[in-house]
Amino acid sequence: MLRYPLIHPPLLSALAATGHGSRILLADANYAHATNVRAGAQVIHLNLRPGLVRMDDVLEVLVDAVPLESVHSMRPDEGGEPEVLARYRELLGPDLPIEAMDRLEFYEAAKGPDVAFAVATGDDRLYANLLLTVGYIVPK
Repeated sequence: MLRYPLIHPPLLSALAATGHGSRILLADANYAHATNVRAGAQVIHLNLRPGLVRMDDVLEVLVDAVPLESVHSMRPDEGGEPEVLARYRELLGPDLPIEAMDRLEFYEAAKGPDVAFAVATGDDRLYANLLLTVGYIVPK
């Protein structure tokens, strides 16, 4: 029994196996989990139905659970910025900027050897994907 907001066993296990520099892919409902994730990386399916579970829900518990050193988003092909990034900035705080990558660059990064796992969400907002890089815990 946990007294912590994150209680999903596969997600807890996957997080426990990460370390400094590991990457976590948070993917929206349109993301191709079978082809645009590192081969062999675990995919944790939280995509119950369109709109549920949303990226915000997952990001909120991850921000509290692990230190993050960088965050990358997917830039739309037509340019500009997805509206969802405003909410992500609220959850991440002012000290962790979101760096945009072109769509194809994002896909290549998500297939990189440092991607520990992916979380498939049901978030139906376009370009809602994030690639999180795990930071480190400062020794006491």
